[in-house]
Amino acid sequence: MEIKNKVLKMLDFNVIIELLKGLAVTDEVKMKIDTMTFYDDYYLVKRHLGETTEARILLDEAGSIPLHRLSGIAPLLDKLKRHESLRPSEFEQLAGFIKESNRLKRFMHAKRDSAIKIADYALSITDLEHLSDRIYSVIVGGRVDDQASPTLSKIRRKTTLLEDRIKGKLHEMLMNGKLIGALSEAVISQRGGRYVLPVKSEQKRTVDGHVLDKSRSGGTVFIEPAAVKKLTDELEQLRVDEEHEVIRILWELTNAAAAEEASLRLNHEVMVTYDFLFSKAKLSRKMQGQEVALTDSRCVHIINGRHPLVSGEVVPLNIHVGETTNKSGFKNLVITGPNTGGKTVAMKTVGLFCLMTQACLHVPADSGTSLCLFSKILSDIGDGQSVEQNLSTFSSHVTNIIEIVEEANDKSLIILDEIGAGTDPSEGMGIGIAVLEALNAKGSMILASTHYNEIKVFAQNHPNFINGSMAFDLKTLSPLYRLEVGKAGASNALHIARRIGMSEAIIKRAHELAYHEDIDFDDSFMAALNEGAQDSTIDYQSEEQSTIKQVSSMYAPKKESLYKIGDVVYVKTMKRQGTICELENTKGEVGVMVMGKRYKISQKRIAPYIDSKDLYPDDYDLKIVFETKEDRKKDKLMQKGKGHGIFIEKKGNV
Repeated sequence: MEIKNKVLKMLDFNVIIELLKGLAVTDEVKMKIDTMTFYDDYYLVKRHLGETTEARILLDEAGSIPLHRLSGIAPLLDKLKRHESLRPSEFEQLAGFIKESNRLKRFMHAKRDSAIKIADYALSITDLEHLSDRIYSVIVGGRVDDQASPTLSKIRRKTTLLEDRIKGKLHEMLMNGKLIGALSEAVISQRGGRYVLPVKSEQKRTVDGHVLDKSRSGGTVFIEPAAVKKLTDELEQLRVDEEHEVIRILWELTNAAAAEEASLRLNHEVMVTYDFLFSKAKLSRKMQGQEVALTDSRCVHIINGRHPLVSGEVVPLNIHVGETTNKSGFKNLVITGPNTGGKTVAMKTVGLFCLMTQACLHVPADSGTSLCLFSKILSDIGDGQSVEQNLSTFSSHVTNIIEIVEEANDKSLIILDEIGAGTDPSEGMGIGIAVLEALNAKGSMILASTHYNEIKVFAQNHPNFINGSMAFDLKTLSPLYRLEVGKAGASNALHIARRIGMSEAIIKRAHELAYHEDIDFDDSFMAALNEGAQDSTIDYQSEEQSTIKQVSSMYAPKKESLYKIGDVVYVKTMKRQGTICELENTKGEVGVMVMGKRYKISQKRIAPYIDSKDLYPDDYDLKIVFETKEDRKKDKLMQKGKGHGIFIEKKGNV
């Protein structure tokens, strides 16, 4: 599966990549980590996670693993494949690699009881000790050794003897009194590999020989004396012979190594595999992680999860999102709470854990944590403003959300931070709810955060959503960074305002304007404001239990009915359409006719479906819809004063 780079950045996985690279030994693994692979196959992820676990066990037992850095080994193998001769220093690198490969094989064999799966990879390492022994017998101290062949040994002995003879003759000349005055200094040097004496330019005719060079100033010339020329010619030929023999030996050794190129390459791959495994194990140890359980159920269940990049004391995250036993279908989570209260970190932790698991990494959470696998992980977090495209923050968010809605499917995890924010609140709220509905219709698992009360109400009433809130300490007026699933966040702004001195009357009025009839305002609420609650959040009554108390005010806005007679609505509790037959009463109920029967239903339990103006002409008599032909006749007689003894029966719950 492919994860977009912007999603990796939003969920902080790019930082995990850098941490992992810092723990790798080889450049090959560092490059592999840069293009991390994410898997969505249950059995493949389970196998790789098990390997990470075994690597962690071995690391804890041994403390360190004998891994070769592999620096320069891959280019050497490529040269062998192209049949290019290696230099002596390259052979030394190759011999060291063989030695370390054998060492790792012995180490893993000794650890088979602790980690049988990953120990078996070492069985693929070919023992090439015969090749390394041969290299060490030929290459010593960065050069082909004298004893690499009888011919080379003979040539180098002759070379040494000849050099000694040449130096002896030149030393005699230096001691010759006739020449001392002609020399610039009494030293023997070389020019182009031939032995020379430094002679003053004006005295060069006093030395029998050939001028090979002169100083930059021109005051000294370097003369090869005729007495050593023949010996030097012989020495030069010996050097040519030596070079040919060295080349022959290196080619012979190269051919021996090239014959094992396939085995060497496999050993290299095994070493890279182990470096990658133990890099993951080191990361697991660094963040105190462990393998999570994989589940076939469409759910994310995290126990005491800790975001690996948050420093200091971390409040653990406990969360369950997805399939539940008490409701069918998915439970998508809408999180509310104060700014800096931890909403974003909580959602990032979920997304990061899923990415890490599908990259076969351990996560810092307690035993019992279980995650399902996703085919797509999509998110919209942070500012995301694009200077290059001259997009506003809101436009950038919308562009990102459009892509998310298009790509989402029933195996997607969607994370949306502050959905609908950045524009007019009413329109932002509408966009937020519409997007959540669209993603829910696709079957995606959704984590979203919001400040909009209407989205909280939407989540409360929708069977596939549940509210959650970040706990808040009312005494200290500070966030607790603890996620509480099952209830929406309380009005912390009102608590803060009251605690720092705002009057009770203003607080009550603010509550009325903010919440209307959605949340009860009673003595316990005011007591919590005045005294500070013992709990970190207010546990408001459910919709079914609450009794709405209206706060009297001459400035209170007059509420207009949301519906008109004849509007078709969707009744959530019945899962059917009905038609509005009576306007809203003081209890917030409207009359709805469903399948010929009339019901009084709270407006909270219905949703707009078709406006009456789209169904009927302006002068249409809606009695035709709600009354039988017989009842309409009776009604006309009664209006004419001829209805004595006539009555009309209204069927349904009234």
